Amino acid sequence: MDAALVAQTREIAKATTGFASVEVIERQENFGLSCSIIGGVSEICGRFGRAIVLEDDVVPTPFFLGYVNDALDFYADDDRVISVGCHTFDSGFDLPETFFLDIPDCWGWGVWQRSWLSFETNGLVLLNQIRSRNAQAIFDVDGVYPYTSMLEAQVRGENQSWAIRWYAQAFLSGKLVLYPRRSVTLNIGFDGSGTHGGERSGYRGIQVIDRPISVSATAVQQCVPAREAWKLALLAMAGAPVPALVRAIKHRLRRAYRRLAPHIGKAAS
Repeated sequence: MDAALVAQTREIAKATTGFASVEVIERQENFGLSCSIIGGVSEICGRFGRAIVLEDDVVPTPFFLGYVNDALDFYADDDRVISVGCHTFDSGFDLPETFFLDIPDCWGWGVWQRSWLSFETNGLVLLNQIRSRNAQAIFDVDGVYPYTSMLEAQVRGENQSWAIRWYAQAFLSGKLVLYPRRSVTLNIGFDGSGTHGGERSGYRGIQVIDRPISVSATAVQQCVPAREAWKLALLAMAGAPVPALVRAIKHRLRRAYRRLAPHIGKAAS
């Protein structure tokens, strides 16, 4: 069964059109998620200085490649930016055209060799650093999602996640990730058929972009409304009841805006 599906996938890959060239690398055995991503990104970054990554359960919009290529060009020399994210949890918030978060994306993304070379792949090293800073709650996005537990499980060999280690790397180094105001990818892997996806009833209502994203200069600092939107989405995906939290977050944002509004006016003038 698996062999037939692998053969079918290879034929689809070989028939791909729309690119200057297509190179299909075939393995004789299943490398697994972690080795495939880490090895593949390392190879492509070594050859081209950057990589754009799509896994098999991530569907790009027509605006995906334009956005990622523009972002990789624009921030190529800005060491504060570790990667380019493509999947945005807006949670109904009106977010800027592009913005920054400290949480890397794995549902379609781009990266430079300069960032990837710093990737510490030893999960125990990363976990010990987070613990030494007593930063578990912040790493868990203010306690709303069990990222620390995921990293602990990776260290125990219970998952192959490269993404939790990549997030830990970004978190510990204080780097940021560029995102679009609406997603330029859609994850279709929550039907229970995949090895790592499972079923996520909270993954719904994702708004994909219906036009090109304009990549231009924006403040390289964490976007507070976007981080709050992420919290709501992560809580929903974890199956937590969120109405009270929604009200609390909106209240906090209104208070923050009232404090900042006078300063924003002065800065604009």
